[in-house]
Amino acid sequence: MGPRIARSRKDMPGTKVGESQGKVTGRRALPGDGRYLKMEISFEEQGTLLGVGMWNMGTFEVYERISGQLFGSGQGMLTTQDGGGSIWSGSGVGTVDETGTMAFVAGLTVQTDAENLKRLNHALLVVEHTSSMEGAVRSTIHA
Repeated sequence: MGPRIARSRKDMPGTKVGESQGKVTGRRALPGDGRYLKMEISFEEQGTLLGVGMWNMGTFEVYERISGQLFGSGQGMLTTQDGGGSIWSGSGVGTVDETGTMAFVAGLTVQTDAENLKRLNHALLVVEHTSSMEGAVRSTIHA
């Protein structure tokens, strides 16, 4: 079993600014460099960000760097119920538990011109993201 991933609000920096849940929409194996196999995972979620309803979709690639540690990087976009939107990108580390659930902690950056999201342009967001073998995803976002 890999190192413990922060799993509670008291372990995370900053203030919780969003949360969402949804489903995996696709998985595929990608070629690695001979030492590892990459996996691509796409997802979509619904939830809230800065108190506004939002829809988020993204894709990340993940591979095991050292035994028990996953590395992932990804990008995506979100839209808010009031018509705002942004694009995001980030990377992080994680683990897989005995059920196949991947748990990541990642740093994200956001680009937006939506008035209610602009403060995120100048913040490094920290996201806790889980993706289960059954296809359920959940994210909590801190700033």
